[in-house]
Amino acid sequence: MSLLFERLSRLFHESSHVGPIGLRDDSAFAPPELRPAAVLIAVTDRPEPGVLLTHRPDTMPSHPGQVAFPGGKLELGEDAIAAALREAHEELAIPPQKVRVIGEADSFVTGSGFSLTPVLGMVPPDLPLAPDPREVADWFEAPLRFVLDQANHVRKLGMFRGHERPYTEIDWQGHRIWGITAGILTNLSHRLAWQDLVDG
Repeated sequence: MSLLFERLSRLFHESSHVGPIGLRDDSAFAPPELRPAAVLIAVTDRPEPGVLLTHRPDTMPSHPGQVAFPGGKLELGEDAIAAALREAHEELAIPPQKVRVIGEADSFVTGSGFSLTPVLGMVPPDLPLAPDPREVADWFEAPLRFVLDQANHVRKLGMFRGHERPYTEIDWQGHRIWGITAGILTNLSHRLAWQDLVDG
């Protein structure tokens, strides 16, 4: 068992009481019937760990062009973990057996009508990823210490279905991380002290 996995697991489970801080509740704007979905927060096991993120194609019907975690809707009989692992395999060819699952974060409601559950897991460094062009235009690995550092979280206001709503934006080397993805990282920043993860 790697030291990073031990630290991630300890910090994640010790902070389960934190709840959805940093995540925006869009239940007031969501359709009445919610669809369960899950995403994988894949942390790379290296001295300077990173997190794997994708750019959605501009042709996608929902959230086109946005930065996202691999993920999607639950299929019949799946739980959040099974769905997150399947979607990560379909989108980036991450073998499910290579993911060491740490646990599920709290589910939350998105304005697009999902009850979304983030799943935290650790993957080996430098996996030979093969993105599916139908679902992934590009992918990148952002340093965990950067995306979890709240000094890099910029609070902004935008219009959503005629209402002004706050959101978080994180810019890493020209990759604009915002919306749901930035909200998940903000929540994680309240649960995982990145100094403890990378500095011991």
